[in-house]
Amino acid sequence: MALQVPYVAFRDWPAGITQQVEQAVLKVMREQQYILGPDVNAFEDAFAKFLGADFAIGVGNGFDALVLALKSVGVGPGDEVIVPANTFIATANAVVHLGAVPVLAEPDQQTCNLTAETAEKHITSKTKAIVVVHLYGQTCEMEKLQQLCKSYNLKLVEDAAQAHGVKYNNQFAGTFGDAAAFSFYPTKNLGASGDGGAVVTSDPELAAFMYRYRNYGQQEKYHNELIGINSRLDTLQAAILKIKLQHLHQLNQERQRLAGVYLQELQSISDLTLPVTADHCGHVYHIFTIRTSHRDELQSYLQQQGMQTAIHYPVPIHLQQAYRFLNYKTGDFPVTEELANTCLSLPLFPGMTAAEQEQVIRSVKSFFV
Repeated sequence: MALQVPYVAFRDWPAGITQQVEQAVLKVMREQQYILGPDVNAFEDAFAKFLGADFAIGVGNGFDALVLALKSVGVGPGDEVIVPANTFIATANAVVHLGAVPVLAEPDQQTCNLTAETAEKHITSKTKAIVVVHLYGQTCEMEKLQQLCKSYNLKLVEDAAQAHGVKYNNQFAGTFGDAAAFSFYPTKNLGASGDGGAVVTSDPELAAFMYRYRNYGQQEKYHNELIGINSRLDTLQAAILKIKLQHLHQLNQERQRLAGVYLQELQSISDLTLPVTADHCGHVYHIFTIRTSHRDELQSYLQQQGMQTAIHYPVPIHLQQAYRFLNYKTGDFPVTEELANTCLSLPLFPGMTAAEQEQVIRSVKSFFV
């Protein structure tokens, strides 16, 4: 029987991390401070210090982090916000949630990331902000994007949901913009055991707003300075993340090692386009995405061989039923549509065995023979 290879699995890697997480959870259970307990503040401080930012504000999930980041920089009804057309739908949803309009822009065909050149084409008098997404774990080319926002007096928000611990020019993703949003969904490079997120900023005024807004708009209980929401990072999740943060560099290095094996072993297949990393950009391979015109057939073949894969993302935002009101149509974003039709994400996760990866490589090669 062929070896079964999951797309992602939660393994005890590095060895002992599971026990450390269990001990941290048990500690919280015994302390019984479940909402904004001491581990929340401890993780926020540790995460901010890790990134080199002044503040990290823990929230309920990555989507709330995006909403908070955008709201804190003043995005509201009638504003236009430029976002990449090739991204998870949460990026656009956060803009709409605030009554603003997402303006989609094509990504670079090689890196799949938004560039300053493409974003600039969509700037109008209504543009309030640009949201850059460090897609698949690779940083965008941030220097030009920063310059673009400065020249047009726009806010810069980073969607770093897939970019924990990756650098551009030796500076961590999440520290370039006015604010950045992180997700701690379990499969992320820094993942919790449930939902969780954080907003990162070095602006004390934005941070003060975020701290209040996430907790009903109050700094002191029952004294509400503004109309806020309930989106607080759970103490249990914060305790788990505090442990995993200590291992993030090692976890990312393992992803990079596994990606290196794929890149080496699959480079000779002419019908396959492998991930490309731009100059000065880091890549921590949250997702290892290949491209082929035979994507559906390859996915089916790998499934038959016992290997799970994923597609990021099969239906672009502009072709989603929910976004018909934007009046986009097929053909408006040819690069994004090509990516949607050709991308396939291969299994890659810390703890993946050599035998599992070899099985994937053998099967991909055999398909193209």
